[in-house]
Amino acid sequence: MKAVNIVLNVVWLIIWGLWMAIGYALLGLLMFIFIITIPWGIASLRIANYVLWPFGRTTVERHDAGVASLLGNIIWLVLAGIWLAIGHVIAGVAFCLTIIGIPFGIANFKMVPISLVPLGREIVPVDAPYATR
Repeated sequence: MKAVNIVLNVVWLIIWGLWMAIGYALLGLLMFIFIITIPWGIASLRIANYVLWPFGRTTVERHDAGVASLLGNIIWLVLAGIWLAIGHVIAGVAFCLTIIGIPFGIANFKMVPISLVPLGREIVPVDAPYATR
């Protein structure tokens, strides 16, 4: 299965992943300009890493995240999250229009939760989603 993940990740990187990662990275760097938005910048760079190589990885909720993560996610949702999620949904639907694009559409749908609420989530390998807790 790892060989399939590698092939899918390479094709994803060429077709869509590099552009999405650049977008998330630019958003993250923009967030670093203002001191108060650094946590969102870190989250955006973490998502950029995930967008580059999504197959074989997933996100899990961190149970030690507190009220600060909740408040940060609400602000993120209003400022950037909803727009990023809409972009992933539109891209997912577009990819699912072809049979070959279905795995890439599913990968886009898989990124909607972390693009909506990135704080308090962790990116882990699919074969060990609870190994980090």
